[in-house]
Amino acid sequence: MTPPSPPARHGTGTGKLLVDVTGAVAVVTINNPAKRNALSSEIRAALPGLMEALQADGDVRAVILTGAGDKAFASGADISEFGERRTSPAARAEYDHDQEAIYDALASLDKPVIAMIRGYCLGQGLLTAVRADIRIASDDSQFGIPAARLGLGPRFTSVTALVDLVGPAWASEILFSARRFSAAEALQMGLVNRVVPAADLRDQVMSLAQGIARNAPLTVAAAKAAIREAGRPPDRRDLTRVEAMIEACFQSDDYREGRRAFAEKRPPAFTGH
Repeated sequence: MTPPSPPARHGTGTGKLLVDVTGAVAVVTINNPAKRNALSSEIRAALPGLMEALQADGDVRAVILTGAGDKAFASGADISEFGERRTSPAARAEYDHDQEAIYDALASLDKPVIAMIRGYCLGQGLLTAVRADIRIASDDSQFGIPAARLGLGPRFTSVTALVDLVGPAWASEILFSARRFSAAEALQMGLVNRVVPAADLRDQVMSLAQGIARNAPLTVAAAKAAIREAGRPPDRRDLTRVEAMIEACFQSDDYREGRRAFAEKRPPAFTGH
């Protein structure tokens, strides 16, 4: 008799969002391949809670966000839901609130998030990838925001995030033209950090995530917090929190371990304390 499979370490409440934790790396997979991983309402509802669970998991030090299969990271929002969810002002407000909750959850996660992009990365899929800390794409990926072909009004927060990443000129071409951009163009404009052969994508992203996970967690979290605050207007920066996180690094056992390991010429074994 085949023994039952062990329970998932982190439940998501939907089969359209999967999570697998290997060592210190969590791989979160948007699992809607029949619709090229379109972000359905149940996926959007589940993502923030999952990010909170990964934040609370002390053993997870890096998160990879990706799409199931080899056709799409995420092809955008589920357009079949637009008639019900994006027509009246009240419905649009609720829909936008749910989407902003995803962006806020990714921004609030102290652990690095790497978007592993294969195939289509469009619309809200692209705007979700923009909220990751690092984006690695396969050479067969395609990028774009087709809102101007659908008559949708772009949200200011999404436009701001795009401009912050690629600048106003590229953001203008992306939004005005509504065309699809190749992986090479995405790299040129700074939309992605790196483009790799499709066959090497998973290995390279996992290697990067594992390398990050071996570093001092408190230092990585402080660096992410500082980067996040640097992108905000000066009058909205929480520098008190950043300074406290920096001081916590110097007071940590990991700081002492890092110095010992350097003196002993061995890899450090960081615990996050």
